[in-house]
Amino acid sequence: MAGVYVHIPFCKKRCLYCDFFSTTLLERREAYIEAVLQEIRARKGEAHEPIRTIYIGGGTPSTLAARDIQRIVEAIGTQDAIEITMEMNPGDASTEYIRALKEAGINRLSIGIQSFQDGLLQLIGRRHNAEQAKAAVRMAQEAGITNISIDLMYALPTQTMDQWEQDIRTALSLGVQHISSYGLMYEEGTRMTRMIEEGTLTPIDEETENAMYNVLCDRLQTAGFVHYEVSNFALPGYESKHNSAYWNSTPYIGIGAGAHSYIGDIRSWNADELEAYIRGIKEGTWVREQEVLGEKERYNERIMLGLRTRQGVPRQILQRDPQTFIKAGLLRETEDGNIVATQEGIHILNRIIGELMIE
Repeated sequence: MAGVYVHIPFCKKRCLYCDFFSTTLLERREAYIEAVLQEIRARKGEAHEPIRTIYIGGGTPSTLAARDIQRIVEAIGTQDAIEITMEMNPGDASTEYIRALKEAGINRLSIGIQSFQDGLLQLIGRRHNAEQAKAAVRMAQEAGITNISIDLMYALPTQTMDQWEQDIRTALSLGVQHISSYGLMYEEGTRMTRMIEEGTLTPIDEETENAMYNVLCDRLQTAGFVHYEVSNFALPGYESKHNSAYWNSTPYIGIGAGAHSYIGDIRSWNADELEAYIRGIKEGTWVREQEVLGEKERYNERIMLGLRTRQGVPRQILQRDPQTFIKAGLLRETEDGNIVATQEGIHILNRIIGELMIE
C-alpha cells in the first residue's frame, strides 16, 4: 500500500504558534489547485503500489470549495483507497459543506479544535470559538461522517489544569473516534516565540506540561481510547491509517508546496514557496530536493519513529543497550520482545532516542 499527502497552504488567518508552510494569499487558490492537479497527474504512479490512503492537510484545506476537494481526490483516484482524510477549521463547517465533502469522497475529518476555552483560542490566534468547535463535530456527525478526529493542545500560556480537564471531558462528550493532542511548541520565527523573547508571554513550566500529558493519557485510556502513538489516541479500529504509514516507513507521495515524499530509500520535498511552486509546475521546471537514506539513517529513523508508537521496536535490532532506561522505568520490554516507551519515558523520549541512535 501507499499514501498520498496533499498540502493546501491557504489560511484565512495565521495562528500565532504555527510554523507550517502557509499563506493568506487566498486569491492564488485556483492557480495553486491547477498546479497540484498537474503534479498529481505526473507523479501518482511513483509509488508503484495501490494508493490506500489520502490525506489533505495544511494550512487549512477547508478554505477550498468542496468541488475543488473533489477535483483533487478524483485526480488521485479512490479505487483502492480505504481512508480519505481532510483537515478542517471549525469556523468553515456547515452541514451542507461537509455533506459535499462526503460526496467528494472524504470519509474521515480531522477538525482543528485545539481548545474549548474561548480565551485560550483568542490567545493562540484561532479564528473559531468553542461553540463553533462543538457545532462542527455535530455537523460532521449529522452529515454522516463516522470517523472524526479532533486536535487538542495543552501547555498553552495561562492554561490551568482545570481548563485542560474540562477540555478533555468536553472532547469525550462529543463522541469522536480519534483525538490527537500536542503540547504547545515554541518554534523559531513564530509570533508566540517572539512574544516570549519580548517578555510579553510566559510559557507553562515543564512540570505542569508533563502533568497535563499524564492526565490526558489516563482520561482517554479510561474512556476506551488506545494510546497508539505519543500524541494520538483512537477507539479500537479507528487508528489513522495514513499517519501510521509515516511511522512504519510505508511509501507516500507528497503533493504541493512544501510537501515531503518517501519512496524506497529516497526522501524528497517540494520548495515551500508558493509562487516558485506554481511557476515551476506550470513551466515544467520544478525540481524536488532529495536525499538518499543510508543504512545508518534508516536505522536511526526506525528508532525515532518506532519508539513513538505502542508497537515500539524489536530489541534484537537495537545496536545500543536499552537496559539503563528499562531499569529506570523509562522503557519496557513487551512479551513479544519489543522495546516501548513507558508514560514516564515519553516525557524525555527525545533524549532516549538520541542515546539509542548511532552516529
